[in-house]
Amino acid sequence: MRRTFFILSVFFLLFNGSSCIKDTGCQNKTIQSEQAAMTAYAVSNGIAGTTHSSGLYYQVSTPGSGAFPTSTSRVSVTYTGKYLDGTVFETTTTPVTFGVNEVIVGWQIGIPLVQKGGTIKMIIPSSLAYGCSGRGSIPGNTILFFEVRIVDIL
Repeated sequence: MRRTFFILSVFFLLFNGSSCIKDTGCQNKTIQSEQAAMTAYAVSNGIAGTTHSSGLYYQVSTPGSGAFPTSTSRVSVTYTGKYLDGTVFETTTTPVTFGVNEVIVGWQIGIPLVQKGGTIKMIIPSSLAYGCSGRGSIPGNTILFFEVRIVDIL
C-alpha cells in the first residue's frame, strides 16, 4: 500500500505539478487551421498528392525499389527543405544518414512510404515539424515542404 501511494505521489508531482514550470504561451496550430495553406501550396506547385491520416500531405514522385524503411531503420538521404514562400532553408547534395525515429514526426511518417532510390515530396503541418517553438532559423508554427530522396536503407 505504501509503495502504491509513493508511486502515485511521484506520478502526480511529475505530471500534474506543472505550476512550477513556466508557461511560454506557446501553442501549436491545428492541422485543420493550416490545411488551406497546404492545399494552396500543393496546387500552385503541381503536387498531386495524398493526405495521410496524420495530416501530412505527400506525393511519392519516384517509388524506388526494394524494401521500405521502417521506424527502426537507418537511412541515407538527400533533401531540400523550404518554407511555403519558396525560401530554401536547408539542402543537401551529399547524403546524410540518420535513424528514421530520430527526425521530426512528419519525416517519421513520410520516409517509410518510399523505397530505396525513391523520392517523396512532403508538405508537413507545423505540429508534425517543430511545433510552436520552432528550431534554429525555423520559426514556430511553420508549415514545411521537403523533397527527400532515399539514397540507401542501412
